Amino acid sequence: MELKFSDIGDKINLFRKGQLTWPFKAPAFILIPVVFVALAMSLPLFYLIIRVWGAEDFLDLLLREQTIRVLLNTVALAGAVTLSTITIAVPLAWLTVRTDLPGRRIWSILTMVPLVIPSLVGGFAFVAAFGYGGIVHLFITDLFNISYNPGIYGFFGAWAVLTLLSYPYVLLSVRGALLGMDQSQEEAARTLGQSPWQIFWKVTFPQLRPAIAGGGLLVALYTLSDFAAVSLLQFDSFTRVIFLQYRGSFNRTYASVLALVLVLLTMFIVSLEMRTRGKDRYHKVGSGAKRKLMKVSLGYWKWPALIFCTIIVLLALVLPVGVSLFWLIRGLIQGEVFILRWEAAFNSFYAASITAIVGIIVALPVAILSVRYKSKASSLLEKVTYAGYALPGIVVALSLVFFGANYASSLYQTMPLLVFAYIILFLPQAMGSLRSSLLQLGPNIEDAGLTMGCSRFKILRSVTIPLIRPGILTGAALIFLTTMKELPATMLLSPIGFRSLTTEIWNATTEAFYTRAAVPALLLVIISSFSLWILFSQEEKSY
Repeated sequence: MELKFSDIGDKINLFRKGQLTWPFKAPAFILIPVVFVALAMSLPLFYLIIRVWGAEDFLDLLLREQTIRVLLNTVALAGAVTLSTITIAVPLAWLTVRTDLPGRRIWSILTMVPLVIPSLVGGFAFVAAFGYGGIVHLFITDLFNISYNPGIYGFFGAWAVLTLLSYPYVLLSVRGALLGMDQSQEEAARTLGQSPWQIFWKVTFPQLRPAIAGGGLLVALYTLSDFAAVSLLQFDSFTRVIFLQYRGSFNRTYASVLALVLVLLTMFIVSLEMRTRGKDRYHKVGSGAKRKLMKVSLGYWKWPALIFCTIIVLLALVLPVGVSLFWLIRGLIQGEVFILRWEAAFNSFYAASITAIVGIIVALPVAILSVRYKSKASSLLEKVTYAGYALPGIVVALSLVFFGANYASSLYQTMPLLVFAYIILFLPQAMGSLRSSLLQLGPNIEDAGLTMGCSRFKILRSVTIPLIRPGILTGAALIFLTTMKELPATMLLSPIGFRSLTTEIWNATTEAFYTRAAVPALLLVIISSFSLWILFSQEEKSY
């Protein structure tokens, strides 16, 4: 007790002398923007709470049979997709990083390209290939002169599409872990006579668990927030049912209840991930001593490995791109006149670019606060800014529609409000790369600038930002990529007359005009690939 009282007395004396630092150690030009960002990111969650707070039938809506069914559907889909992506991505990462697989570099690129394919394009390709009126359906009906109902819709179709398009999230995380892993334990196991297979399961795989958990979290959240694939394949997950309730009902309280349940589910998953990773979250993939990676000889397993890589690339990359090309060529042969949607392409590129620039500017002070000025208060602010990570596009769009229509009519259906929605959704995607870059940058360099009389703002502008440029570019590329693929927020918040590539594909696909959807689908993949090139270039520099 005496120690506690003396500590309090020391703090009082320091406070009187003006030497006591308050909970936030950061300068004002860092702290003030972070506070505003935290308040802005909390806006959609506040809207949902306010919307359902006064609902008299809240419990009845919450305990509806439909609510329970949708919850079970969504959890089952997220769990199945997460497990299947891990099953695909871990072998792919090991084959392309640690073995003598022929054409390793080519396979590394080809297996990552599906990352740029939106679920909208993947769902369109799946339906256009196997659905009613699709390639396979037309071929069978013409060849055998029979009529049948394709059974691709529902859980199976949504699971297949989301698995093939989201496994690169796990692949990217596991590749980084393998590239930065210290091989001393593997070398010790090798000297003890362990086989390559035993070394992988006993030594390598346990060290990959944090990376697998991180990638699996991204996949689970991607599945929970997806709207396009589940809608095109007619599977009742939360996002589809929320959208249908919003569009088809005058009383939107039930849509808000479902959205709140979805937010609670995603926040539960995020909290589990944070608890499993603990304090080592950003230190698992250190650069360490740069040594040439030892390659494992596949031997007779070389051919099964090549077949495995080929099947994944065919299903995840060749299928969506090939189907789009098929419908494009088919339309040209039949004399259909195509109008290249350059305006839609420009709108998508413009909105994604603005969001990437603004997103990095907004995320930078948050990352600096969490790394350079650690405290309980700064940690709380950082967690609040991650609220958008647990908010699917449909939920953010609904909240901002209400906010814009009732309190900011001048901003409703304008580009600033649309970019604001994108920032809420995708800001956390830039945080990982920014924090990693800041953690790798020793504070001694910045402290040297202080001893030379430079202000903190000048040090940030002339020292910190140039040195963390790879992390900035990676974060911007991720924001650009995900913004290009976003559909619900774009549909509900875009300005009048604003047409993006995603809305063009959606409108054509929902009306079964597959030929008309082919051109914007291919344009979207090509433009999005720009961000993938940036990610690969930064990976090469990091390792």
